[in-house]
Formats: sequence, structure tokens, C-alpha cells
Amino acid sequence: MMKRLFQLCSVMALPVALSWAADVVTAVHGTVTKVDAGAKTIAVKAADGTEHTLHFVGKTTVHGTDAGAKDAFKGLKEGSDVVAHYTVKGSEKTAVEVDRVGKDGLKEAHGTVSDIDRGGKKIAIKTADGTVQTFKLADHATEDAGKDVAKGAEKTAKVTVYYTEDAGKKVAHWFEGN
Repeated sequence: MMKRLFQLCSVMALPVALSWAADVVTAVHGTVTKVDAGAKTIAVKAADGTEHTLHFVGKTTVHGTDAGAKDAFKGLKEGSDVVAHYTVKGSEKTAVEVDRVGKDGLKEAHGTVSDIDRGGKKIAIKTADGTVQTFKLADHATEDAGKDVAKGAEKTAKVTVYYTEDAGKKVAHWFEGN
């Protein structure tokens, strides 16, 4: 009886585990090589040469572009330098957020990590002039905090933080080790 109850609970928990796994957000930094309005996709080529085709949906957000752009891609064009955050379901990659970086994109700050508070969703970096800048981490940036900054080197890692400002607060959308 107990074995059957355990099997039943395991089977019932499987869809919950699978839906949770489908929500894992991955990021790629690269250049937009193609915009296909008909298919509602963009292709992003990463520095290692791999190309990622990402589908845009109604919930896809775009930062660092012309706020007045009316098209589905909010002003993203071929040649744009972007960081694309996406989920994968089967073989389809769906863009959750796309941040234009570089000239006229998200703001950048360079420095050495002085503190990461994953629970409080904050990161602080010390810049070259000695000032400390603190950023609120967007949800997917909290996950990225563990990927680009190795354990044990958290407080000595050199990073570039890509951020926006909202009501006077700096919000880090992504960061990468230098």
C-alpha cells in the first residue's frame, strides 16, 4: 500500500517538476543576425559562433531600445548587440527578455564584485574610481549571479553589469565576468 501511494505521489508530482524545469531561463550575449517579422523570431549569434533562433511572444520584454517603437521587436535590428534571456520547451526557444547593450542600449558599469546578496536580490561592485554601486537584480539576473561569478571568487570577480534605472534605482538585467 505504501509503495503504491509513493508511486501515485511521484506520478502526480511529475507535471509540477516538468513545468518548473521548463521555466529555467538561459541567457546568450551576441549579435542579432536576422529579424523575421512573419515568424516572430530573431536569430542571435554568440561569440562562439552558435546561432540561437528565439521566438517572440506577447510577454517578451525589450529594454535599451526606442520606447516609441511600435513593431513586435521594439526597434531591434540586424546588427544589434543584445543579451537575450529565453526558456526552452522541446526544441523551441522563447524570448522572455531581450536587452540591447552597447551604444544607445542598456547602461554599463564595470568593476569588481564587492557583495552579492542573492536573497535580497542585490549586487554591489567597486568601480575603478573606488566608488561602490549597488544594483537590484532582476529575477533572471539573480540566477545568472551563480553562473558568471564562481564560488569562492565572488568578491574578487571583475564584471560588467548591464542595467536600467527605474525610479532612481539601478536594476541589473544581466552581468558577465570579464
